[in-house]
Amino acid sequence: MCPESKTTALPDVPFKGRDRMLAAIDAAIAAGDDHAVTSALRGAMCALIRDPEVELPACVHTPVEGHYARRELYRSAEHGYSIVAMTWGPGQGTPIHDHDGLWCVEGIWRGTLEIAQYELLESDDTRFRFRAASGMQAGVGSAGSLIPPHEYHTIRNASADTIAVSLHVYQAPIVHCARFRLERDGWYLRQEDALAVDTVD
Repeated sequence: MCPESKTTALPDVPFKGRDRMLAAIDAAIAAGDDHAVTSALRGAMCALIRDPEVELPACVHTPVEGHYARRELYRSAEHGYSIVAMTWGPGQGTPIHDHDGLWCVEGIWRGTLEIAQYELLESDDTRFRFRAASGMQAGVGSAGSLIPPHEYHTIRNASADTIAVSLHVYQAPIVHCARFRLERDGWYLRQEDALAVDTVD
């Protein structure tokens, strides 16, 4: 179970090493432009994953039946960023999607995730055509980033029997995104989706 959030307007879940994590993220946010910030955050994320004084709340290790879990742990009143833990049950993943124009840095805290990035080739109102640009298997201790317009990607836990946990720092709270459903001949239909968050108590 996750500890209960503090009674504030913004999400703020207590966990071991929380203040250490926030200090590292705040320092990275001060690095400058988007590329400098996300580079600093990737380094900070890798260090935090290895730090024995930082432990994510227990609830992030519990998957949700039917979809990957999104649990917002913190939202910065000063800098505006949002920290979301995602729990991926066996076989759970996403379609091609974007991040609504926000940069994101993500680190793998447990398990292995398959991450594929896509290049947008052309679009026609609601239809989009992509080309697979790169793919990788990311394991514990690794971190990556996405900066718009290079934000189209999928994430999947390919394991048949283990869960994966990733932590995502978004430039701002992400409340909706575009998901893309394959239609035919490499063309995808765009669908705007609201992003729900799962409970943390």
